[in-house]
Amino acid sequence: MSDAPPKSFLARLGPGLITGAADDDPSGIGTYSQVGAQFGYGLSWSLLYSLPFMTVIQDVAAQIGSVTGQGIATNLRRHYPRPLLWSAVLLLLLANIINLGADLNAMGAVTQMLVGGNIAVHTIAFGLFCLLLETFLSYRRYASVLKFTTLSLFAYVIVVFAVDLPWGEAIRSVLVPHVEWSADFAAGFVAILGTTISPYLFFWQSAQEIEEQRRSHAKPLYVAPKSSGPEMARIRQDTLIGMGFSNLVAIFIVFAAAATLHVHGVTRIETAAQAAEALRPVAGPFAYVLFAFGIIGTGLLAVPVLAGSAAYAVSEMVGKPASLDAKPRQARLFYGTIAITTLAGSLLQYAGINPVRALYWSAIINGLLAAPLMALMMLIVTNPRAMGHLTLNRRGCVLGWTATAIMAASSFLFFASLA
Repeated sequence: MSDAPPKSFLARLGPGLITGAADDDPSGIGTYSQVGAQFGYGLSWSLLYSLPFMTVIQDVAAQIGSVTGQGIATNLRRHYPRPLLWSAVLLLLLANIINLGADLNAMGAVTQMLVGGNIAVHTIAFGLFCLLLETFLSYRRYASVLKFTTLSLFAYVIVVFAVDLPWGEAIRSVLVPHVEWSADFAAGFVAILGTTISPYLFFWQSAQEIEEQRRSHAKPLYVAPKSSGPEMARIRQDTLIGMGFSNLVAIFIVFAAAATLHVHGVTRIETAAQAAEALRPVAGPFAYVLFAFGIIGTGLLAVPVLAGSAAYAVSEMVGKPASLDAKPRQARLFYGTIAITTLAGSLLQYAGINPVRALYWSAIINGLLAAPLMALMMLIVTNPRAMGHLTLNRRGCVLGWTATAIMAASSFLFFASLA
């Protein structure tokens, strides 16, 4: 009988909690701020009603990793035609490089806001810094420190209670869906879905479940099915808490922007300074510092997730080693992909796109690219050849395919609204 003390509640939480924290990245902060400024409380309902769908999709990603002991790309390579595999990895790379560029550029922009200087220099410096961290330090180690920077997001919670918020209207907007037929509204809806149900999170969480198995010397669940019950329960709890935390914070960011920017006629955020104004009720002249701290902290947490998820997918596509615990010489393609995607994201600033607007548009692009990747994951998780007898249950199938259909329908409506 083991004398090891039982793990605490927080110790039992793993990839789902980190995934939820990484979901509120600079792109998320920028998107929720823009939606709150532009539509007030009108789109906040989407963050409540998307929660079951984002949770089940992340749960699907985690189950693929924990049951098969292989990542999403490896399962596609083993069980489906190669064009599907190549298409999935290319979609992920496109989404991730754009998201990396938006996040790194935003980190550069808030640094320029605080200390001046050249935004391009700041952006590339952050890219190189993140690359060095992910290559030479354990992500688990520095994520355990950086996750505390996400506490700055609670400033938005304090703002909501510090300003004169119309609680009746705000709560009604969360509970009762409000829809407008316009290109702007469709873009806002897709952006919210894209920044909450993001492709990079699928590949990351699946890979992190595998990393957890390796560290604990556990077997994939299809090999050790007796442990599947407790493990599946742990995954569901972990994922629900992570996604719930992410969406709750997101609702408060929307509320804060609606109560501080929208009511004063600021409906389009063009600069980091404008976005930071949402924190002025609690931070006063330090609003810019607090906003910058949140953007940089969540960016440092999210950039390795973005680059790492791309590296897992590319390495799995060709059957090469993929692990953040491996040394660079042992996984050259893995770390090479991290380097290339991070630096490519850093260089996107030269496209001349407004850094703050880029956060919003990267969320829209994520939303447009998510549906086909979700469909491929649903094919894997319902395939007995991949999952054995641990295929997704009926309730999960209904929610998963419904989430996929909603993402596809939102993309269709977005393009239809442009006509």
